Parts: sequence; structure tokens; C-alpha cells
Amino acid sequence: MLSKQKTTEVVAEMGRLYPNAHCELVHANPFELLVAVMMSAQCTDKLVNRVTADLFAKYHCPADYLAVPLEELMDDIKSIGLYRNKAKNIQATAKIIHERYHDTVPESMSALVALPGVGQKTANVVMSVAFDYPAIAVDTHVERISKRLGICRYKDNVKEVESTLQKKIPKELWSVSHHRMIFFGRYFCTARNPRCPECPFLDICREGKQQAKARGFDG
Repeated sequence: MLSKQKTTEVVAEMGRLYPNAHCELVHANPFELLVAVMMSAQCTDKLVNRVTADLFAKYHCPADYLAVPLEELMDDIKSIGLYRNKAKNIQATAKIIHERYHDTVPESMSALVALPGVGQKTANVVMSVAFDYPAIAVDTHVERISKRLGICRYKDNVKEVESTLQKKIPKELWSVSHHRMIFFGRYFCTARNPRCPECPFLDICREGKQQAKARGFDG
């Protein structure tokens, strides 16, 4: 397991590789971000952005999502995986935000995770990106990178990964570290074809060393 200091050094190096790491979901306000993150489960940001380009041109506020039949909203996002459940959750969440919060996304973790279809990861993204609150959202990239580099244990669940990262990374770096790890996982240490030969962390990566041996390069 990597120490706090080594983990911080690793994240800093990721920052040098990707100095402009940021949330790639296109949005104009916290509610659009919330909808986009809810749609992003088990699908790429690139696909979500293609769908929301038209979606956000049609729906401008929570009330707009309530003004159409559920079937119409489903049709609007049908190219997204799990679109039926996502449409139901988006409409249910829009109803709560419209009626209880007067069309304003609540700036509270507890309020966010209480919304239909909003889990810890989604809430963390919204709190971090929309409200500048220190948070680490553990998506598939963050989980994979944390385990490959030995920051966390392979057997850790998502909550344990998040807790370990919070302990090993200074709080003021949580949000930027989250984006750096996502970029590193999305564009460098990918799930199927990681760029192990040129990786700056090959010497500490157990999986990378196995890849090196299997693919016949020095690690």
C-alpha cells in the first residue's frame, strides 16, 4: 500500500501529465450537471454530452422536465444505457427540486443523496464541480487507478476506496486529484490497453509489472 506521501507524489505527477484535468460533462448550471452525472452511469461522458446537447436545448429548468410525459423524456435520452430508469429518476428528482427547493439544487451532501437516482458518486461530483466543495468521486477510473497503483486494496469496495483516498490525499487537493485520476484512467491507464511501457508509475504498479512481463518489455 502506498504511503500518504507517495500517494500525494503520484497525484502530483498525474497533474504534470494532465494539468488541465477537469469535469468533461458539458453543463451551464448545477441542475444540468446533476442531470448529466445521473445519465453518465455505465456510459461515457462523450455519449452523455452528445445527448445533452439536444436535451439541454429543450429543457431549461426542473419544471420543464415535469411538463412532458415520462415516455417523451425516455425517447429524448434513449441512446443512453439504462435510459428508462434514468428518465424516471431525472423526472422524480426534478419534481423534488422544483417543489421543495424552488428550482435550486441543494448545496448539501445529505440532501443530494436523498434524491432519486443520486448516489454518493453523483453527489460528490456535484458538490465538487458545482459548489467547489472538497470531494473525491470514485468512478470506475478512480477505483481502477487506486487499486492498480496500490493506493487501495483490490478487495476494497467503493466506500473504502473513497475513505482511503480521503485519508491519503490532503483535503485541499481532493477535487483536483479526482479529476487528475479520471484523466489518467481515461487517457493513459485504460482498462484494456494501459500504456504500461511509458508509465511513470511502472515501478510501483503490480499490475503494470505483470503487463510488462506478459508483453515482453522491461518493467
